[in-house]
Amino acid sequence: MQSQLLEALAEHVLVYDGAMGTQIQAATLSDADFVLRADPRHSDVVNLAAERLGGKLLDGCNEVLVFTRPESVEAIHSAYFDAGADLVETNTFGSTSIVLAEYDIQDLVYDVSLQAARIAKRAAVRHSTPAKPRFVVGALGPGTKLVSLGQTSWAELEATYSESFRGLLEGGADALLLETLQDLLMVKAGIVAAERAMADTGRAVPLFVQVTMEQTGTMLLGSEIGAALNMIESFPSVKAIGLNCATGPVEMAPHVRFLGQNSTRPLAVQPNAGLPVMEGGKAKYKLTPDELASHHDRFVRDHGVAMVGGCCGTTPAHIRAVATAVGGRAHGNNAHWQRVRHLFPGFDFEMKTDEQSEALSLVGCSSLYQFQPYKQDSSILIVGEKTNANGSKAFREMLSVENWEGLTELARELESEGSHVLDVCTAYVGRNELRDMKTLLSHYNRHVTVPLMVDSTEWPVVEGALQCVAGKPIVNSINFEDGEARTDRVLGLCRKYGAAVVALTIDEKGMAKTVDEKVAIAERILAKTRTFGLPDHDVFLDCLTFTLGSGDEEFRASAEATIEAISTVRKLHPRVNTILGVSNVSFGLKPSARQVLNSAFLHFSQEAGLTSAIVHFSKIKPANQIDPDVWRIASDLVYDRRQFAMR
Repeated sequence: MQSQLLEALAEHVLVYDGAMGTQIQAATLSDADFVLRADPRHSDVVNLAAERLGGKLLDGCNEVLVFTRPESVEAIHSAYFDAGADLVETNTFGSTSIVLAEYDIQDLVYDVSLQAARIAKRAAVRHSTPAKPRFVVGALGPGTKLVSLGQTSWAELEATYSESFRGLLEGGADALLLETLQDLLMVKAGIVAAERAMADTGRAVPLFVQVTMEQTGTMLLGSEIGAALNMIESFPSVKAIGLNCATGPVEMAPHVRFLGQNSTRPLAVQPNAGLPVMEGGKAKYKLTPDELASHHDRFVRDHGVAMVGGCCGTTPAHIRAVATAVGGRAHGNNAHWQRVRHLFPGFDFEMKTDEQSEALSLVGCSSLYQFQPYKQDSSILIVGEKTNANGSKAFREMLSVENWEGLTELARELESEGSHVLDVCTAYVGRNELRDMKTLLSHYNRHVTVPLMVDSTEWPVVEGALQCVAGKPIVNSINFEDGEARTDRVLGLCRKYGAAVVALTIDEKGMAKTVDEKVAIAERILAKTRTFGLPDHDVFLDCLTFTLGSGDEEFRASAEATIEAISTVRKLHPRVNTILGVSNVSFGLKPSARQVLNSAFLHFSQEAGLTSAIVHFSKIKPANQIDPDVWRIASDLVYDRRQFAMR
């Protein structure tokens, strides 16, 4: 059953509240209000913390006010509801163990969130009417440590965000919000934590995500808006995407336009009241209520923004002006809202149809920094192969001595040579694959701008890697060699962490060699990936490459079979991507011969519909740069044309 909040969102524009911190600063509060004291109304956990603190001043900890001045917090919520807000955010911006530890109350995460949600819910119930229901959004901020910089861990983030979200849900929140986020890996951990909390409590509510774009035009760590959108939209549980904080509406406008043109989710925008101006040593926000309302009017009209409000510096007066201008307005016929409503009725963001796939603007993967489309204008998606312990002697040697800087430089060389994605494998006999993978990815995540392909046969390594990679990666790979158990496990991880997948045409009988075998296993793979909710465009089918250099009679026609299978799969399923480990075709030959054969095989595979390849691209040559006679020999080898053979 769809939530009442989403039903309201489907009908008209919803208005958020404004800044909580601004109103707390304006309230009549004393130092005593920031001292936690034992109280019969508090839980045992809270009272034990109060005794431990012994009257310590928690200056700046706005979250403690849910215990010491709940009536003041509720009054702020009520003021925003009186101004016309449909949604208020709980006073839980810093309700994580990471933030609360700075005040020695890290054990109060659940209690703070539970109490904050209950306070906001009281105000919402009191102000709701049948014609205008009011809603509570359980909101968590970014904390004070960035996981991509190694300041905290995925495990710590997921645990504390999940605990806080659990308190918010049990306190009655109607939706969950991750706001003011600055690190895409933190965004991912927060989404996973929210889904975990909803599963634990049995309450499935809408999840909203808002990132913060700095004046530089990127997120704090350098992420472009396209990378953020691509990653977030890989999670169907996210029901709205948006922006808040850091800048005013003027600076947000280009990013709002981008979201309106490319997103498939309802949009939320909460700017600051302009950029702050220092006056008397204090930051002052100068944007007037009418000016904020005017910007929101344009965002709603031109870009389909569905939820509007304010962040730092905004007040009930700002929200009253916004509510008067756009509150309750029908979404209209702007292109963005029409796309959302037509493609995903009921806000079910599972990719199930070709029409949905065709309408997507950002079909691809992403790193911490940038979005990478799967479809290249003049080439195929090139996956660099030298960051792989199974295929690069240089990589293995540096891995064996833990030369992480050298391994990072190797990745950057592949990037500079034109690789769009890097295949990363740390499986090396005698070493701890999981530890090596996580260590290496912590370097690649920060220093490599292209997306990553996580390559491992061990599902625990895959999961550990997915907790290290910001953006939307690709997992390499799945197959049915040992049945379906491991494949199910890996596809579950792809769904949980928002990843695409490479699938090999291998079943319980072994590697598919004929065209019919390859196509049959491909069909079985797609039935499985669709069951797990992966869209076809996030599946990379590998029809397998066998060496032509061994002279083995069994494999003389293998390249032609692979090419034909690629062509057949692409005709049957045009949204599916295809991929090959190209250099396998020439294994056993001399380097000069390998270069020519790899180039020819890739050329003909591309003509058949190959969309991506794991290859050392700098060693691939186009046909016009290879001697025609040599090219003919390579072509004859690929297609098993035997000039002197008896037919």
